[in-house]
Amino acid sequence: MSINKIAVVGATGNVGREMLNILSERNFPCDNVIALASERSEGDTISFGNKDLIVENLANYDFSDTEIALFSAGSKTAEIYAPIAAEQGCVVIDNSSKFRMDLDVPLIVPEVNIEMLDQYRTRNIIANPNCSTIQMVVALKPLDDIASINRITVSTYQSTSGAGKNAMDELFNQTKGIFSNQEVEPENFTKQISFNVIPHIGPFLENGNTEEEQKMINETKKIMRPDLLVNATCVRVPTFIGHAESINIEFDSHISEEEAREILENSSGCKVIDERDDGGYSTPVECSGTDETYISRIRKDDTVEYGLNIWVVSDNLRKGAALNTIQIAEALNDEFLY
Repeated sequence: MSINKIAVVGATGNVGREMLNILSERNFPCDNVIALASERSEGDTISFGNKDLIVENLANYDFSDTEIALFSAGSKTAEIYAPIAAEQGCVVIDNSSKFRMDLDVPLIVPEVNIEMLDQYRTRNIIANPNCSTIQMVVALKPLDDIASINRITVSTYQSTSGAGKNAMDELFNQTKGIFSNQEVEPENFTKQISFNVIPHIGPFLENGNTEEEQKMINETKKIMRPDLLVNATCVRVPTFIGHAESINIEFDSHISEEEAREILENSSGCKVIDERDDGGYSTPVECSGTDETYISRIRKDDTVEYGLNIWVVSDNLRKGAALNTIQIAEALNDEFLY
């Protein structure tokens, strides 16, 4: 059934634009798509399929006749406007970290825990997980269903697009400047990002983790199982789009490489490229612009009784943000609202 209105909040940002692209690509059943942003973008035009939308001012928007709002405008904006939209009867799907750990807000990855979606009715808000968490749990859940996971150790290799357009521009400008013998002056990162890697995403916490690492730990437990042991190290790398993860998994019972490969090949949202030969694996370049979570380098960990290593890559702007949000909206439309 077609709904009347869906609004994209933060429509002029990287993820907001990707949301509009995916809504068009997937022919989301909606009569009207509304682009919302801050006052400075009011009146601008933004592409939606084969037409342009006029950007409206979020601060003045009445959500009362809008069924679903997709928020991608940061935690501060979500804190103010998501409750307003929810109180006006609009269901909010928020891409920021603001509501993720609230006990009465479901944190959803459709391939993993769609059964939790109906909990949205308490507050009319659904949280979209962190990009690095999403791709990891998409790959882990099918394996956990076969042999329960006890412990996860993950190291991430996260692209600059995860920090926004200015961060991507910084990588481009630094790279160009280095070849012109210009002095590197970090602005969005704490150190040079071009030709470098930075083991620091988000503020440092008292326990020594960065905020990004703690997000992965907390969100994975909420999505999958509270007793999971999760250890994360999050690193920013000089790529533009696509996050990669090296994941070590300890199970409570035996699962072979062959079993894991077959399970993942037949799991929703997963694509296995795992050939033990030159180039027989996925990288961020191949995943850019695609919807799947790619799994490669499936191999046994001989240091523990029941262990596997996998390499996971996904487009952080699509499955890591916009696509996951729209998949939630599709499920909401199909199963709960109508």
